[in-house]
Amino acid sequence: MSRLLIADDDVDLCALLQAYLGAEGFEVSTANDGLTALEMATTGQFDLVILDVMMPGKDGLEVLKLLRRRQLTPVLMLTARGEDADSITGLELGADDYLAKPCNPQVLVARIRAILRRAEAIETTPSVVLTVGDISLNQHSRKLQRGEEIIPLTSTEFSVIEVLLRHAGSPVNKADLSREALGRELGRYDRALDMHISNLRQKLGAYADGSERIVTVRGSGYQYVPLA
Repeated sequence: MSRLLIADDDVDLCALLQAYLGAEGFEVSTANDGLTALEMATTGQFDLVILDVMMPGKDGLEVLKLLRRRQLTPVLMLTARGEDADSITGLELGADDYLAKPCNPQVLVARIRAILRRAEAIETTPSVVLTVGDISLNQHSRKLQRGEEIIPLTSTEFSVIEVLLRHAGSPVNKADLSREALGRELGRYDRALDMHISNLRQKLGAYADGSERIVTVRGSGYQYVPLA
């Protein structure tokens, strides 16, 4: 049973989601302010944190920023409808995905399960290492290395770079990348995939000559460019 932490200052909403997600087979705890949420999230006891942006004490973005300094527990951000800046900032800080409130509970469950599928290590997965130039990706341990350096990635970032490396040298359509890496269809105004790509570019860095490892292919999607 996956353990979830819901952090939201709306006590009634927390109770409703706790009951709904409990009926869906999740073990759910709640926090109603940022300080409590951070303290609970950093215990390492939760498989996923559902984090509202607007909370007293510390807002959700500050909690996420501090959490990411310590661990890579998957995070689903809840943002006010129309607050695109909060969604983008959350993804920049390392959130795995986001939903605007109020959200359909069925959509919330689908997003949670997609994130958890990416985060769970599958014991039967063979220890296959995918190597492209100076990048090595172990699909079993879910570790990525650039040379001898291990690059810390969220589970979502790992899934995105895994797809790109498997198709290295060829463009991957954004819709296909969303389905393969995020486990969902690409929404019309969905920025999640673009922000994960931006985060990966920063973490992986450019080649020695300054050229990008991950390029945007206009009208198609993204491509990981192998070192010539």
